[in-house]
Amino acid sequence: MEVNKNLVIDGVKKYFQIENGNLEVLSDINMDVKSGEFISIVGASGCGKSTLLRIIAGLEKASGGQAKIGERVVLKPSVETGMIFQESRLFPWLNVEQNIEFGIHKPLPGQEKKELVREHIRLVNLSGFERSLPRQLSGGMQQRVSIARAFINQPSVLLLDEPFGALDALTRINMQNEVLRIWQAEQTTMVLVTHDIDEAIFLSDRIFLMSKRPGMVKKIIPVPMGRPRDRSSVDFVKIRKEIYSEFFEDSAVPVEYYI
Repeated sequence: MEVNKNLVIDGVKKYFQIENGNLEVLSDINMDVKSGEFISIVGASGCGKSTLLRIIAGLEKASGGQAKIGERVVLKPSVETGMIFQESRLFPWLNVEQNIEFGIHKPLPGQEKKELVREHIRLVNLSGFERSLPRQLSGGMQQRVSIARAFINQPSVLLLDEPFGALDALTRINMQNEVLRIWQAEQTTMVLVTHDIDEAIFLSDRIFLMSKRPGMVKKIIPVPMGRPRDRSSVDFVKIRKEIYSEFFEDSAVPVEYYI
């Protein structure tokens, strides 16, 4: 019997207490993400995208509504959910192998633990760098270590908060391909927050567009394209134009400028 691991966001609201009262960050967020689906959340800075991820991860408490993974209401962090941040957040005094091993949150015999670490080093194509320290790795390689560490507990949902934002353009594209390869192999539910519209189209099954604060789901755009995707194809450009028109509809600059 297949276990339901859908991610459901049901009426989530979030307020932060400030000096003059409450600041409403999220307003009535509703999402239904199928198990194994890859979605992206796109919106202006300050619309609550990262706050929503933290609520899904159990790192932040919703002011109203709830997030559920399968039948479990998210109330605290769990190995069922992994998270990758913009910075790699590796321990500088630990090597690649040790940083990945640190992510294991279940008791395992020593040999089984070592093999699990080796398996995930192979998964992110870092074989040969097991003993390297973070300072000896490129930014992209550091993020691969973060990805391996997040995957090692086999989470049902992996949350990615602008994970490639600090990388140069070419490394970013390479890392997008790597994440896509790993997702296709693992079939983990992926939720990506990004400001990069091309990245969202390239990776996602669906894209959730957020309004300005307080953040609400403004529109859901399906991406009915096969993979790998051609960023210069007519279908790709059409979706890009649709997204830009949502964010720049009141702008004096024509949409064609951004295509």
